[in-house]
Amino acid sequence: MSETYDYDLFVIGGGSGGVRAARRAAALGKRVAITEEYRYGGTCVIRGCVPKKLFVYASKFSEDFEDARGYGWTVGETRFDWPTLIANKDREIDRLEQAYRTNLEKSGAEILVGRAVLEGPHTVRMTDDDRRFTARHILIAVGGRANPHPGLPGAEHCITSNEAFHLAELPKAIVIVGGGYIAVEFANIFHGLGVATTLIYRGKEILQGFDDEIRHELHQAMVRKGIDLRCEELVTEVEQREGGRLAAHLAGGEVLEVDQVMLAIGRKANTENLGCETAGVALDAVGAVVVDHYSRTTTPSIYAIGDVTHRLQLTPVAIHEAMCFIETVYRDRPTRPDYESVATAVFSQPEIGTVGLTEAQAGKAFPEVEIYRARFRPMRHTLAGRDEPMLMKLVVDGATRRVVGAHVLGPDAGEMSQLLGIAVKAGVTKDDFDRTMAVHPTMAEEFVTMYEPTYRLKDGEKV
Repeated sequence: MSETYDYDLFVIGGGSGGVRAARRAAALGKRVAITEEYRYGGTCVIRGCVPKKLFVYASKFSEDFEDARGYGWTVGETRFDWPTLIANKDREIDRLEQAYRTNLEKSGAEILVGRAVLEGPHTVRMTDDDRRFTARHILIAVGGRANPHPGLPGAEHCITSNEAFHLAELPKAIVIVGGGYIAVEFANIFHGLGVATTLIYRGKEILQGFDDEIRHELHQAMVRKGIDLRCEELVTEVEQREGGRLAAHLAGGEVLEVDQVMLAIGRKANTENLGCETAGVALDAVGAVVVDHYSRTTTPSIYAIGDVTHRLQLTPVAIHEAMCFIETVYRDRPTRPDYESVATAVFSQPEIGTVGLTEAQAGKAFPEVEIYRARFRPMRHTLAGRDEPMLMKLVVDGATRRVVGAHVLGPDAGEMSQLLGIAVKAGVTKDDFDRTMAVHPTMAEEFVTMYEPTYRLKDGEKV
């Protein structure tokens, strides 16, 4: 006699990945339940990509007002109101959360609210009322959270990106600790809103893993804007002083007195007290769920997708993993997530857009590499007088002429990276770029007018 379960699928976590899996499974006629302990939408919608991009837009107006003069506009007195931005941001997040719920309801999934923990290969328990549900398959999609850095004395006085979206007042001065994309983006956001901003990073250069030349150019651009950016430096203690001010003690002996200290030093998976050990779900050394190529955990009936697995922590990747999960489990078409040449962006100012291999990575992967590079002043900055270059790079396998990497620093780089991602994913060659007509005058036309390599790499060395 076959076993019976309350549901075919029980999804723990209402972020982008979990919601997509629940909707698709329900649309296939499966009995689906999904639960979320905070708000539907997950990190991206509630406290990540979406509110952050709204803050980015807000922070750019200070430069737009300056640049307008060069184009003949007289801009009067300007004033920024932080509470207005927060209220309007909250209204938009509320709208998006409701859209997530509405789409789940339309699909036929049962929506639950509360924390669920694993009690076995097929059983979950709601912690608020001890209800237990069984499911043929369980999907863990609980995401991750900002690392609070408990080893730093005074860390309890600091904020993370979560709290940055809900500050009662805009600080006059802030120290941001970290050198990844979250730290860099918030440094630009706060600076653009008029906050005296200091970025402290222990590494030699910000944005480890991105193309070296791109990250160096961004560093210099941020410094020219007035951001105090200090690499190879550490915050050793954060002390609270009278009046609510904070003192950030640096390893070099300096003390910076500011209104807020923000920790942006990585993220960790939300697996504490989730019941993984009880259900036989293995975790790695940093607490992320261990999965195979098809997102299956060490317990065959339990799968995991998204940031909780520490594979590639991007919202579109979690959605892609959800679709692969559906193909594998419910369509009898085992499908591995494809992590090759994933396009991404850093919404710094100027922006970074990137896809594929960096110059350094290509130098290790191929005997001969061609680098096509253009550095110029965007037309939009010419009348404005802004000293901010644009940098574009194509990384090409010298043997096959295939474009294996594309990198942009400049206005709208994120938008460009999405389209470049299609080209690189399709395996187009540099000859395909050369045969493509330019759209003039645009910044992106440089990608199809760089006919001769700027330099070559042979066995990883520039020649």
